[in-house]
Amino acid sequence: MRLNSLKLVNFRQHADTEINFDSGLTGIIGPNGAGKTTILEAIAWALYGNQAVRGNRDSIRFLGAGARAQVEVQLDFELGSHRYKVVRGLTSAELYLDGALEPIANSITSVTELLQRRIGMSLSEFFHTYFTGQKELAVMAAMTPGKRGQFLSRVLGYEKLRLAQELVRDKKSQVKAAADGMVRGMPDPETVARSLSEAAAKKAEAEERSQQAAHRHAIRHLEMKTVEPRWQLAQRQREQGLQLQAQITVAEEKESSHQRDAERIRGELDAISTAKLELKQLREQVEPLFALNVELQALDILHREEGRRRTLIESEQVLREEIARLEERHEKIERAPALEEEATVELEAKRAELEDTQGMLEARRTEWVRDRQEADTKRQSLRQQYAELKQQRDRVVSLGEDSECPTCSRPLGGSLHTVVEHLDELIKAVETDGTYYKSRVEQLEQMPDDVKALDEKRRAITTEVGALERKLAKVQLAVQELSTIGRDIAAKKQRQLQIKSDISKIPPGYDAARHNEVRADIDRLAPMEANAALLQARVEKEPQLQLQRQELMRELTRIQSTLGTLRIRRTQVSSAEGDFDSLRGTYERVRHELEDAKISGARAQEKLSSAMVALSAAEESWRDLKKKEEELELLVADRRMHEELDRAFSDLRTDLNFQLRPELSELASAFLSELTDARYSELELDDDYNIVILEDGIPKPVLSGGEEDLANLVLRLAISQMIAERAGQSFSLLILDEVFGSLDETRRFNVVELLRGLQDRFEQVILITHIESVREGLDRLITVGYNAGTGTSKVRQEKGGSIPAEDAFAEGEALPDSGSEHGAAA
Repeated sequence: MRLNSLKLVNFRQHADTEINFDSGLTGIIGPNGAGKTTILEAIAWALYGNQAVRGNRDSIRFLGAGARAQVEVQLDFELGSHRYKVVRGLTSAELYLDGALEPIANSITSVTELLQRRIGMSLSEFFHTYFTGQKELAVMAAMTPGKRGQFLSRVLGYEKLRLAQELVRDKKSQVKAAADGMVRGMPDPETVARSLSEAAAKKAEAEERSQQAAHRHAIRHLEMKTVEPRWQLAQRQREQGLQLQAQITVAEEKESSHQRDAERIRGELDAISTAKLELKQLREQVEPLFALNVELQALDILHREEGRRRTLIESEQVLREEIARLEERHEKIERAPALEEEATVELEAKRAELEDTQGMLEARRTEWVRDRQEADTKRQSLRQQYAELKQQRDRVVSLGEDSECPTCSRPLGGSLHTVVEHLDELIKAVETDGTYYKSRVEQLEQMPDDVKALDEKRRAITTEVGALERKLAKVQLAVQELSTIGRDIAAKKQRQLQIKSDISKIPPGYDAARHNEVRADIDRLAPMEANAALLQARVEKEPQLQLQRQELMRELTRIQSTLGTLRIRRTQVSSAEGDFDSLRGTYERVRHELEDAKISGARAQEKLSSAMVALSAAEESWRDLKKKEEELELLVADRRMHEELDRAFSDLRTDLNFQLRPELSELASAFLSELTDARYSELELDDDYNIVILEDGIPKPVLSGGEEDLANLVLRLAISQMIAERAGQSFSLLILDEVFGSLDETRRFNVVELLRGLQDRFEQVILITHIESVREGLDRLITVGYNAGTGTSKVRQEKGGSIPAEDAFAEGEALPDSGSEHGAAA
């Protein structure tokens, strides 16, 4: 893999950064926290998505960017014979091949999966191959022998073989459990065979009984065909006789009914004759009723008008009293408009005075609160500053001269006393300022006297304004009421005149005694008139009843003639029913025997069906048994195969672990020989995976710090080489992140020179560090600074060996360290 360019937009602190990579040794230099490692994180995110970043997806966005601002990383790189460009955002991703305008993948999932297939490595394998950090160089030295072997197996991918073997063992257990369960669930073969034989015998017996039942049914069926026609004829004759008897019964019932109706009509005609005499007497008695009803209607009208006249008189009296009350109120509030003008002027003057007082109070109170808050804020800041300085001084004193600096990991040496004195001076200055601001806060805690006086004056004026407002409101209500009272008096006087006019138009002459007398006469005569109406309705039905009587007599004569004819035909049919009972007995016997034959045949057929079902079930059980035996044979073969796989994986892991140390030693020895100009030609890993350097074939008993760093570096390069070869990729890219550790400047220079000596193996080496002094040995420089004012990282690219200018970064941006780590921290 070879990196060409990288562009970051709103990715963490990189608001807009673009970097071009080239062959050779490239250094990314900048202070801690400037955003150097973020560049590597962006490369990993572009290739592998969210799994390669710290935190969640939302934490990637630059804090100074808006909520809808675009977050994007563009990475251009070469892999094999192709050139790729990946563009990844928070919710989208695109991958372009060989400068094409259309992407070959355009979703987050498809881009990540395609890149992982093309690279041939998982995220973990990619980092273990191309990336090396300071902690990884000496990670094996801090492990126990067993842990070292497990670490190498995991880094080189051998852990996948263990996982595969565990899957094989799980599958073997599942297959064995399935086979055992199948054996427990299988029936006894002898029992299944015996059931099959018994079912076949029962089927043969049921077939024979079914044939016998069918023969008996055929004989009874022939006998039924002889008896049934004779029985049907006898039934028809009997049904004819029953129908005639039913017709006779119906005719007799109609005859009786018509006779009863004739008697009823005769009684009604006699009652009508009596009603005619009563109706004549009633008509003479109710003759005055019409005149009384007319007189009652006239009296009812006069009664209603009399009630209306009394109601109007009462209303006129109420209006007269209301008019007098309103006129009295009108005289009391006539001066309301003049009082309203006086109250308004007085209220406006008092409000202006209140506003002036309120403004003076707010201004003075704001000034007092602001002074108190500023003093309290300054006091809290000094407290925090004092605690931080005290903690820093205690930490420096506890570390001592021989301990490492907590910020740069360098020994403090003789500068310890100077640093402690400087911290003591700062603490004393903070204590002096704190004492002043403490007294200042206590002084401003109570409200000043002039503020209290203004507040009391404002309250008094506010009370006076409230009283004036209530007075003005009462006067304004009185003004409104004055106008309303005038209109009400005029309206009520108009209504009074209208009522008097209506009273004069009501007619007099209502006689209550005559009204009651007429009502009594009508109540006495009304029942007589109703009774006369009922008698009249009865008399009017006489012609209709005469017609009904004549029709009824004609229908009665016809029914009596029909009844005589039916009785003669019934006598003739009765003579042919003599042998009906004997024939019915014969038919019932034959029918019962035929039904028994049908039932016997059905039972035999049912037993035959049951026998066939039982035989089918037995045959199915036999087939299931054979099928399960075949499945069991397959499961046994599958279990044996997984047992063989388990043994093969164990042997393979043993062989790989046996070959691991020689292969790693050979690769590391080649790197060591090149880096030391063949001074050290061989590096071995002993049985505990400890590093042993051979000089002229003899193990060196003691390694210096530089030799240990060199040995760890070549071992890490050998591990990366093995991972790349197993992934089928050329190992052309190497990224080293803060690998100098505690090396002095001379050893740093030697490591850089050694890396330069590997350029024939690694086309592209990227070195990330915060140490400025290594820039002279690099081919290209990428300087990273941090602007605290904007919260963004700034990147500048230049040739190797140049000295950074003071104005290379804008004001407020952090410059790379100009000296050692301890110097930068001091």
